[in-house]
Formats: sequence, C-alpha cells, structure tokens
Amino acid sequence: MGPDNSLPLPDAFAQKSEEEFIVSLLGFTTSSTFLQNFCGGVHVLDFFTRKPDLYSSILPKAWREWFKKQSIMDILDLLMRKDLPHIPSEIYDGCHEDCFRENGSLPPLSLVQYIRDIRAHSLVREFPARPAKQSHSRQSNALSRDVAVGMKTKKIEEVSHFAYYVNQLTTELAATQGTNITHLVDFGSGQNYLGRALASKPYNKHVIALESKPHNITGAKKYDEMAKLTERSVVIRNKKRFRAEQQGLGYTPKDPMRKDVNRDNDDLVSSPSRMANTSIEPPLLRTEVASSETSASSKDRGSVQYVEFLIKDGNLEPVLQKIFDQPSKDISNLNDRDDHPLSQELVHEPVHKLLSPISPHLLVISLHSCGNLVHHGIRALLLNPRVATVALVGCCYNLVTERLGPPTYKLPTLRTNTPRLEQTSTAYDPHGFPMSERLCTYEHELGKGIRLNITARMMAVQAPQNWGAEDSERFFTRHFYRALLQRIFLDYGVVELPEGRDGVSGGEEREGEGREKGRDGSTNPIIIGSLKKSCYVSFAAYVRGALDKLSTDSEFGRLIQEKLGGISDEEIQEYERAFRDKKHEISVLWSLMAFSAGVVEAVMVVDRWLFLKEQECVERCWVEPVFSYRESPRNLVVVGIKKPI
Repeated sequence: MGPDNSLPLPDAFAQKSEEEFIVSLLGFTTSSTFLQNFCGGVHVLDFFTRKPDLYSSILPKAWREWFKKQSIMDILDLLMRKDLPHIPSEIYDGCHEDCFRENGSLPPLSLVQYIRDIRAHSLVREFPARPAKQSHSRQSNALSRDVAVGMKTKKIEEVSHFAYYVNQLTTELAATQGTNITHLVDFGSGQNYLGRALASKPYNKHVIALESKPHNITGAKKYDEMAKLTERSVVIRNKKRFRAEQQGLGYTPKDPMRKDVNRDNDDLVSSPSRMANTSIEPPLLRTEVASSETSASSKDRGSVQYVEFLIKDGNLEPVLQKIFDQPSKDISNLNDRDDHPLSQELVHEPVHKLLSPISPHLLVISLHSCGNLVHHGIRALLLNPRVATVALVGCCYNLVTERLGPPTYKLPTLRTNTPRLEQTSTAYDPHGFPMSERLCTYEHELGKGIRLNITARMMAVQAPQNWGAEDSERFFTRHFYRALLQRIFLDYGVVELPEGRDGVSGGEEREGEGREKGRDGSTNPIIIGSLKKSCYVSFAAYVRGALDKLSTDSEFGRLIQEKLGGISDEEIQEYERAFRDKKHEISVLWSLMAFSAGVVEAVMVVDRWLFLKEQECVERCWVEPVFSYRESPRNLVVVGIKKPI
C-alpha cells in the first residue's frame, strides 16, 4: 500500500533514503544565502527603492553580466528545463560546452551549481507517480457530464483524479489492513465538487461535507440536484394568495376549522423530502442531512451529509457525536468553548485504541485546503478515535501561520522588517508551521528551528514550470508596473524612506519633500488589489487606475490625493523611460525567486510528513502527486494511515 518511496525524491536522491534527503534539505535551507534572499529576504516592491539597487545587492556580478545577454525564456529554460550534467571547473578556463552555449557564453559555474542545488532539493511532481499501481486511463475515472457541472478544466482534472485516488486508497485499506472506510469527511468542502463525485457512480461513497460558509452549502445542494444525486425540490404555492399578492390585493385565508382547507397551502412550502431533518442548531455547528442522503443501510448508492462547521483544530468530536451518537447534551457551541479537552491543540495522545470494531471508520480528505486547514486535517487522525486515515492536498501556504516566532539572529537578508512580517512572525500559533518536532528543534549555525516568513511561503505557490512566453510577459509587466509605482510613492512622500538592516537606505529624497510617517510607509506596503485589464495597456493607464482606486480608500485616500493628485502623464511616462531597462532585471529576479521557492514547498510538505511519522499511532505515511502539475501545480497529497485496532 502506497508508493515505493514515502517521498517523491528528486533524481539526485533516487538511490538514497528519505533521511538522507531530509538532512540535505534542512542543511541547504539554513545555509544557502542565495536561497534565503530569494525566498523571504527580498520583496519585489523594494526593487526600485533601494540604493544601491536590490538587483546588484543580491546577484554576483558574473550572474548579472550573463543574465544581461539572455532572453527571459532562455533563462527559464536553464533554470527548470535544460539538462545540467556535471561540468568540471576546468571547462570554465577556456573550454567550451555546446549544451551550455547561450548567445556565445557559458553561465557562471556558481549559478549552475545553485540551479543544481535547487533541483536536488525540490520534490518530484510528475504524474502518474505509480504507473504500475495507478495505470488508469483518463476514461476510467472521467466524470459524467452531470457530476462535472459547474467545474472548469482545472477542477475537473483535480476532482476526477483525486476521487479515483481516494477510492483506490479505501480499496487498498480494506485489502491490506482490513479497515473498511464507512464515511469520507471532506474538510472545507466548498461547492462539494469532490464529495459529489465520490458520492456518485461509480464510487457511491458516503460523504460528510464540512463547510463554514452557508452560501457554499446552498450552492452545493443545487449542484447535487443538477447531478441527479437528489430529486429537484418542488415548491407548492397557494395560487389565490400568490395572485392576490401580485395584484397588491389583500388575502384572507379560509377558516382553518373548515375541513376542505389544505393548511399546508396557506404558505410557501417545500416538498416533505426537502423539509426533513431541517436544522435548528446555532449556525456555528449546524448539522443538516441533505436531500441527497440515502438510507444508511444502502450499499449501492452514495450520500452527502452537509455540516456547517467552523474548523478551528483537528477535533471533530462535536460533529461526529452529533452524526453518529446524537448525545442528549448540547454540544452545538463547542467551537467557542475552551474547556473541552480535545480542543486544546497540543493533545497528541494516541486515541485510536478507543475505537470499537463496529464504530464508523472515517477517511478525512481535502482538496486544496487553505492555510492551516491541512494541519487540522492531519491532527484529526490523532484526536478522533473514528478517523482511520487522512489524505490531504494543501495550497495557499501564505495563509499558514507561524509557530516559532521571529528568529533571534540576524538573517542574511535585505528585506526591511515590515509590520506584516512582525505581525505574522509573532503569532506563536501552535497550529502553524512547523508541525514536526524535527523542524521545531532543528539546530543550525544561525539558531534553532526552521522558519519561513510570509514572503517565502507566498512565493511557494508559484508555478514557474508552467510559464509560457506570452503569459510570462504579462506577468513580469505587472510586477514591473507595481514596483515602479512604489518608487513614485517613495519620491512623492506617500511612503517612508526605508532603512535597510545594514544601514542601506533606498531612494533619494526629492528636494522640498518630507516623508509622511505612519501606516503607509514602505515598511507596510500599500495594497492595491486587482485592477481592470485596461489598466495594463500602459504604465500611465496602470498608475491612473491604481490612484483612482486608492483615492477612495477611507484610511489613506486623502494622502494619495494630496501627494499625487496633480501628477501629470508626462511625469509618469518619464519614470517608465528612466527605468525601462530595469524591467529585464526584475523579470530575472522574480524568476529566480519563484524557481527557488520549490525548496520552500518541499520543506513545508516534508514537515507535514515528518509530523505523521513521529506519531506512535501512525502505521504508514507518504507523499505523492495525484494529478497533473501542468493543470494544477499544488498536486501533492499527504497520506497518513493509523495502525489497525
């Protein structure tokens, strides 16, 4: 059961153990100055606001000289697609290597070595990962048209392959361990695309869909009807009342004591099947049996049970008791109670022995659960006796909280210490990263414990292997525009003059202009958000669109109007002319940042795997790709299986 290797190791470690890979990964993460600068040490908004400039401060001269002669697509090819055989250093003493001849020059040896190091510490993402055990065609797990309703191509790719994977996992559990999974618990079900596929043919699973937003549950039920997982609701109206209300006339119902009156028709009502088991719970924990649920004894049809529940930790007992035990005491507000023993995050006692052979056996699943939701799902394996297995695909690493707090040492970074970095690093959230004791207690020359700030984690959600020429150009243009606008903010006094950690200041103060101190300093970058596509046709259009949007902001719109209300198109265009040659540099730096962040994702995924491996109650755990990286880059599932009773 599971892949041959517990981690999808890169080629450099194909003949080595997971332990050797982890030792090398942690050593490289804590020792490489390049990696620490590219992932967490710099921010694109600082690109034009520092002196000396950020590009020359980070990259060696040899790198800059070589990058200057290359197109951005050639650089991306070198970083991620070109073969990198071993190149002896003597080759760089005058010898030539055709496979590395780019416009007549070789890349610097240190750059080649860095590329090799990043590749060696990034997890493999090719799918299918197990052709022998997972040799299914796209037709064998294709979704029916009814089930795929509402899904885009990316979602169809994710749901079809992951539903097939979950079904195979339950089959293997029954065959090898004797554990018959009775229910699937979907963490953060959203519109329930995954649960709907698993409850439908050919899988026919019983799904408990946990979702905190009621409008998502309402939408999911409509999709259930479209998928023919449940009958469409029937609305019965009192025609006389309806017509009278439409005409603005009063309506007097008949005497309710008369026998010929159908009292149900005096109001708008739904069909009895839709009204069954209507929830009267408080909204924090509202358990509602959807109309798609079949009889519990039915073996040839699946079901979906929706539960409105705000997941704050891995404790599912409030939900599971309500569904399976139906206790008499009120447990509807356990999310707001601190006295419940399992609500305390650091409860790691193996409770699986409390599970009786006749109890439900649950598999907790999640497809692209944001932030700490994956951590809660993993801990559900430990905190709930009925949970036998977890299979979770995460995303949105930037929303993961930090557990260890800020480092006590000086990082080799050029990034100013922004309030956002301070706020996230001082969260001390026990639910956050890192999960494993291995990473929490890892000692290295710079301190103790592995830390990844929000900038590094945000870079880890990039997918540079999927970048093409046209979309890359649009992508880099947007970054160039935003970084250049930040320089305008600095020059016109909208943001503060930043002070670097090494006393390096950015930008030059305009004569007669002071600096506005406060919340809009460069130590707290102004968030613009999304703009219309028409704003990206030129830099002037971008600046106008951004200023129009920011000028209405209640918090600092007045400052924007005061400082930049009179800026002319000519002044804006002069900035673009002055910095036009720097666009290539910002494209190179962003490419290096996104490429390097593959190591950041590897650290976060390995940490989750190590946490499971550290638990006495876990029999087996692994990580592997479950769908195409090209269609959906966050394609790694973390699986943990509890020891059988």
